[in-house]
Amino acid sequence: MKGNNMKKMQKDPDMLEEYDFSKGVQGKYAKKYSEGTNVVVIDPDVSKFFPDHDSVNQALRSLTEIIKKQKRPLNESLQRTR
Repeated sequence: MKGNNMKKMQKDPDMLEEYDFSKGVQGKYAKKYSEGTNVVVIDPDVSKFFPDHDSVNQALRSLTEIIKKQKRPLNESLQRTR
């Protein structure tokens, strides 16, 4: 570590002496990380038809357009069938 003004930390057995974090910025990605993600796991049988995220997004956009053109919103239609 450079300088004596650094906080003393316990040695982590996985961290090697040659690791240098002196130019690191604490919390650089904290805001983005805290916002979370919207990862959706697609079942294997469905993923055969959608090889990548672009194809999934395009299919969902097409479905969204169909739903918008219906007289009743999808949520209302689903509630009536239950």
